[in-house]
Amino acid sequence: MTRLIDLSVVTRHTPSEATPVTVDLLDHRTGATVLGLSPQDFPGGMAISNETVTLTTHTGTHMDAPLHYGPLSGGRPAKSIDQVPLEWCYGPGLRLDLRHVPPGEGITVGHLEEALAAAGHTLAPGDMVLLWTGADELWGTADYLTKFPGLTGEGTAYLVEHGVKVIGIDAWGLDRPMYAMIEEYRRTGDNSVLWPAHIYGRTREYLQLEKLAHLETLPAPTGYTIACFPVAVGGAGAGWTRVVAILDED
Repeated sequence: MTRLIDLSVVTRHTPSEATPVTVDLLDHRTGATVLGLSPQDFPGGMAISNETVTLTTHTGTHMDAPLHYGPLSGGRPAKSIDQVPLEWCYGPGLRLDLRHVPPGEGITVGHLEEALAAAGHTLAPGDMVLLWTGADELWGTADYLTKFPGLTGEGTAYLVEHGVKVIGIDAWGLDRPMYAMIEEYRRTGDNSVLWPAHIYGRTREYLQLEKLAHLETLPAPTGYTIACFPVAVGGAGAGWTRVVAILDED
């Protein structure tokens, strides 16, 4: 039997989003007038509904494409979200437990190696790495925007150079919170502390999944397939994504 686990948040307006989400409803009765008819012309006195949604491509659970990180990746034009190969978006899942890393801190290579050892797994090309921080427990609150650890540039390089094409996190972003990076930059003048995980994608192309959820419902660190096909928004740096874990159970 196949079991499906949804690893996505519901896309909606919430204090956990940095930008607003608006949904304008065309209800079942009003929908008839748009078509030049009346509700009574339809069975049950109702036509069909529609919604106009205003949001960014980084709202809700989404995938960042290489174009988001910069115009070039590895010296070649960076792929937009509609150019991402579907083969990159389906593969063996690997959950790494990093819940002990404090909010605002960086997830280092050492943290990743410890989590891999605890999972009893050796990285392999094609692994879909899911960073489990526990930050999604704050989803629905403003704290979600600031209270999470983020992957370091070195940590990103470590994963991608082992053949990982997709790195996901159950937090607002893959890098550390914006306030932490900006405060460090202003204190040190070192611009390498600004979005290092993202900017590594200018060196080698990879994909990010941000705002994952429910990683605690996975039964083990491995043993399932992840499907994460993004909406193909032409020329965009990101696309909304329904991320699903697929388990084969006896």
